[in-house]
Amino acid sequence: MFTIFPAIDLRRGRCVRLRQGDPNTETVFSDDPAAMARHWAAQGATWLHVVNLDGAFGDGVRAEAAQRPINLQRLEEIRAAVDVPIQFGGGLRTLEDIELALGLGATRVVLGTIAVQRPDLVHDALARFGPDRIVVGIDARDGRVATHGWLSVSDVRAVDLARAMAEAGVQRAVYTDISRDGMLAGVNVAASVELARASGLKVIASGGVSSLDDIRALRSHASDGVEGVIVGQALYTGQFTLPQALFRK
Repeated sequence: MFTIFPAIDLRRGRCVRLRQGDPNTETVFSDDPAAMARHWAAQGATWLHVVNLDGAFGDGVRAEAAQRPINLQRLEEIRAAVDVPIQFGGGLRTLEDIELALGLGATRVVLGTIAVQRPDLVHDALARFGPDRIVVGIDARDGRVATHGWLSVSDVRAVDLARAMAEAGVQRAVYTDISRDGMLAGVNVAASVELARASGLKVIASGGVSSLDDIRALRSHASDGVEGVIVGQALYTGQFTLPQALFRK
């Protein structure tokens, strides 16, 4: 099946959108992420993609309940509000972080920075939680992997990272073209397909979706391993509706 993931990006407890991941371009769409989750569920969402932007930018997650960041509280609230499975990422850099996110309601987690900096931890996470619960986030600018909330660009090629993660036992990746994210510039279909073909990973595309044509183009490559798309800005600004995306082939 081809899955459409409405995005709920969390910053300081609110549902926001950024342009190209730049924290200085924030637009707030809701102060109540749980209500937003109920909205997408009511419109037919079969998955949600929730991102802890504060964690991605370096705040981490901190396991102690008394010090738990507000975005982790929001994850709990979203889990209580809807029965839809949740894909959650942002700032997960230890096995304890992953366990906490799963315990608070995430169905599976997305690991980005640590896939580059600590591939051994990805191995450990796969062994401990299983490949169905671990997704690698591959965020790229000009084909090179970015880390720490996209604030740093490494020398690692996205395709090379994807292949290494597949060899480690990862089954699924979220691939984001940073240059297009939040820009309504059109999704990078070619790069998403190349990553899937080159690595054998199931790829969820992200970044730049602007129209139903983007979704149709990605869906046409399901046989190549493109299994879904994350949509944020286009839904929040009314370029199309979630039901249109779900049911228009």
